[in-house]
Amino acid sequence: MPYVTTEDGTQIFYKDWGSAGSPVVLSHGWPLNSDAWEAAALFLAKHGHRVIAHDRRGHGKSSQTWDGNEMDTYADDLACLIDTLDLRDLTLVGHSTGGGEVVRYVGRHGSSRVKSVVLVSAVTPFMLRTAGNPAGAPIDVFDGIRAGEEQNRSQLYRSLADGPFFGNNRTGDIPQGTRDAFWLQGLASGARNAYECIAAFSATDFRSDLAAIDVPALVIHGDDDQIVPFEISGKLSPPLLPNGTLIVYEGGAHGLPDTARERLHADLLAFIDA
Repeated sequence: MPYVTTEDGTQIFYKDWGSAGSPVVLSHGWPLNSDAWEAAALFLAKHGHRVIAHDRRGHGKSSQTWDGNEMDTYADDLACLIDTLDLRDLTLVGHSTGGGEVVRYVGRHGSSRVKSVVLVSAVTPFMLRTAGNPAGAPIDVFDGIRAGEEQNRSQLYRSLADGPFFGNNRTGDIPQGTRDAFWLQGLASGARNAYECIAAFSATDFRSDLAAIDVPALVIHGDDDQIVPFEISGKLSPPLLPNGTLIVYEGGAHGLPDTARERLHADLLAFIDA
């Protein structure tokens, strides 16, 4: 299986599909792995792009490290992948926590290799409510997720999959297989890694990273996202982007790569090829 090895010896697993066209790097959400992007990866590869999707450290087939479960290291791991594969003129696409990862990559490593950025249901600009970010969610929300991780993370993932992640508590029509895939991917993450990633996605301030993105950026967000609410995330990110565009999916849930698959694929391809 293909891996790159970071400076601290962490092995980052990745999939590399397709061979022609400009490269696209897909970054997944918490507590998932690159399998969450497989439908989009297959679609984009069939439409002429080289598509790379990696497992964040502590997730999927990558090393379950004790340390480094925070955004700076996630971004540096992504830089290692991009540099090792010598990717250029690429589009970075991040879903949820992956959105934070890709903007922190640009904030720390610049955009010399990047053509464009797409944020899907992303945790940007800053999820946690603080004195300087009164629009954020109270820490009790994230403490509750941490409690679920400590008490019974298998049940936590089952509850998220059956309920708000895909909006199944609204519609009741999300297939069992889709919900099971979320649960299985979650359990493939390391317990410490998944626990510490909660702080990484909730308590990291990405506002300066967004301002540093000097390439075209597309923000896609559902207005019924119960995990990363639109009002504190997707609505607030575009004004911070020097060249940002917003597409709102009316009634859209958090798990758009599955719940709005065809529309998302079409929007991704149109933006990447523009």
